Amino acid sequence: MKILNRWTGNLIIEVDLCDADLRDANLCDADLRGADLRGADLCDANLCDADLRGADLRGADLCDANLCVTNLCVSDLY
Repeated sequence: MKILNRWTGNLIIEVDLCDADLRDANLCDADLRGADLRGADLCDANLCDADLRGADLRGADLCDANLCVTNLCVSDLY
C-alpha cells in the first residue's frame, strides 16, 4: 500500500499490510483499494465506510469487525 501526499501526489511511504496486526484499528473512511491484507488481523477493527475494492483479504481475520457500508466489490475473501 502506498501513502501519497493529498495535494502533490508524491509518495510519502509504502506500507506492507500483509499479516499486519490491525486489531481494534480505526480505519473508518479509509481508502484501502487494492490493499494486500492477506492474513491481517482485523478483529474488532472499525472499517465503517472504508473502500476495500479489489483488496486481497485472503486469510484475514474479520471477527467482530465493523463492516457497515464498507465497499468490498471484487475483493478476494477466500
